[in-house]
Amino acid sequence: MSVLAEISGNISTVGYGLAAIGPAIGVGIIAGKTVEAMARQPEMAGRLQVTMFIGIAFAEALAFIGIATHFIFQ
Repeated sequence: MSVLAEISGNISTVGYGLAAIGPAIGVGIIAGKTVEAMARQPEMAGRLQVTMFIGIAFAEALAFIGIATHFIFQ
């Protein structure tokens, strides 16, 4: 029985690792598009940076929800 519990724990850890890939890709896209927009319109850099940080916060919230569910269902 302990071997089965150990395998189940390892699978949930791998599952969270796979679930964290999505927010990481999202943060990369958000940052890349913000830099692209700042290059096109430098006068909007301040507003774009604020919007970027809000977008990153929402994307990272998904990762935090994922790790919370990992610990809840463990």
